[in-house]
Amino acid sequence: MKKITALIILLFSFDSQAAGGFTWIGLISKQTHIPEHILTFGIIGSLLSIVGLIYRAKIANVSNVVIPDKGITFRNLVEAYGKFIYTQCNAVLGEKDAPKYFQFVATIFILIFFSNLIGLIPGFLPPTEMLNTTLALGCFTFVYYNFKGCKEQGTINYLKHFAGPLWYLAFLIFPIEILSNFIRPMSLALRLQGNMMGDHKVLQTFSGLEVLGLKLSLFVPMPFYLLGLLVCFIQAYVFTMLSMVYISLATEHHDHDEAHAH
Repeated sequence: MKKITALIILLFSFDSQAAGGFTWIGLISKQTHIPEHILTFGIIGSLLSIVGLIYRAKIANVSNVVIPDKGITFRNLVEAYGKFIYTQCNAVLGEKDAPKYFQFVATIFILIFFSNLIGLIPGFLPPTEMLNTTLALGCFTFVYYNFKGCKEQGTINYLKHFAGPLWYLAFLIFPIEILSNFIRPMSLALRLQGNMMGDHKVLQTFSGLEVLGLKLSLFVPMPFYLLGLLVCFIQAYVFTMLSMVYISLATEHHDHDEAHAH
C-alpha cells in the first residue's frame, strides 16, 4: 500500500517531475538535438492524425452515416466535436461559408487545445508555452486568411479594401490597415503564449507548496488542475474565434460605396 501511494504521489506531483528539468521526452530531445516543444507538438499532431484515420476507417464501414451509433462511442465523440465546431463556424462565418472553412477551424482548435492540455500531464511541457510555437500558429492563420481573401475577392480588390471607402484618405488609412493586419499574428501568439505560461507557473507554484515541511503537492494542486483545464479550452477557443473573425473580414465582399467596418 505504501508503494502504491508513493507511486501515485510520484506520478501526480508536478514538483517531482519538474525537479532538475525532468520531462518524459527530454532525453530524446537531447539525443536528436530537436527542441522539446517541437517534438511534443509533432507527437500531438501525429496522434490527432491517427485519430482522424481511425474515424475515416470506421465510417467507411457504416451503411448510413447519418444514423449515429448507440451510446458513447469513438465515432459519436468525434462527431460531437465536429458538430460543436460547425456550430461555431455557422455563428461567425454564416451558413454559406461555414462548410468552406470548417476543416481549418476544426484542425486549429483541436491542435491548440491538446497542445495546451498536455501541459497538465506531469512530465510534459505545453508547446504553446513557447513563443516559437504560438507565433508559427499565428503566422499560419495569417497566411491562410490572407490567401482566402485574395482567392475570394481577387488580389487587387482585396488590397483595395485596406484603403478604405474614401479615395482621398487612402494614403492615411492604407498603411494603418496594413500595419494592423501584420500585427495580428503576433497578437494571437502573445495572447496564447502568455496565458499558457502564466497557467503553467501557477500550477508549478502550488504543486511545490510546503506547510511545516510537509509537501502538499498531491492534493493542493487539484483545483488548479481544473482551472488549468478551463484555461486550456478558453485559450484555444479565443484563438479559433479570432481566426474565424479574421477570415470573415478577409473574405466578405464589399461594395464600392459601402463603408468598411474595421
